[in-house]
Amino acid sequence: MTASLEAHRLDGQRLIVVGAGSRTGSLIARAASAVGAELVLAGPDPRKLEWTAGELAGRAEVVPVDLAEESTIAALAERVGRFDHLVSTAAMPANGPLAELELADVQRAFAAKVIGPLLLAKHLAGQAAEHGSFTFFSGVAAWRPAPARTVMATTNGALAFLVQALAVEIAPLRVNAVSPGIVDSGSWDGLGADKEAFLRGVAARNPARRVGTPADLAKAVFYAIDNPYVTGTVLHVDGGGRLA
Repeated sequence: MTASLEAHRLDGQRLIVVGAGSRTGSLIARAASAVGAELVLAGPDPRKLEWTAGELAGRAEVVPVDLAEESTIAALAERVGRFDHLVSTAAMPANGPLAELELADVQRAFAAKVIGPLLLAKHLAGQAAEHGSFTFFSGVAAWRPAPARTVMATTNGALAFLVQALAVEIAPLRVNAVSPGIVDSGSWDGLGADKEAFLRGVAARNPARRVGTPADLAKAVFYAIDNPYVTGTVLHVDGGGRLA
């Protein structure tokens, strides 16, 4: 993956990755470190952040953050100081039949995808470099809602509109979203022997006739970071899955 990303050099740039203890956050952090970025790894579980830090090619700082607690976001801003870019892969799905949803789970889902990104911009926009950017992770469920995925669809959709509003409010800082489809990042390993059949079925339905890879996500994030004329945009990295 690293060789294909060398064009996106981030030497000397400071990148905050919120959700760096997750599979997707960790892969973005590793890819950014490999191309020269200095990393700040943020998330709710310090142990997972330390594991990610141990896999990086370069320097990293670990800062615990809970997007449901504004005080921790304010503390992140105070500790980090100046930075170049922020990427948040944070997600806290609240899936299940509508009649069985718990309010606390729904609130956590909105904290990760909507309220948290809003507060990250509130506390950190003033510290970003002039060329800086914020990139958040939405998801294909917003464009392809399904039973038992109502909260996931709603939070991802709300985030897509939030990036447009933030792009206007905190301009000239740029704000974008990456919306993954089905990506073979390890998240589907729990399917066991059924995983390969599931991924083949996804590929057969996608216009791109394949599933996503971690490199696909990293390229989209780096495009959002690199291109100074892209803001208020959702980059769909789903092989056309939202259309199928």
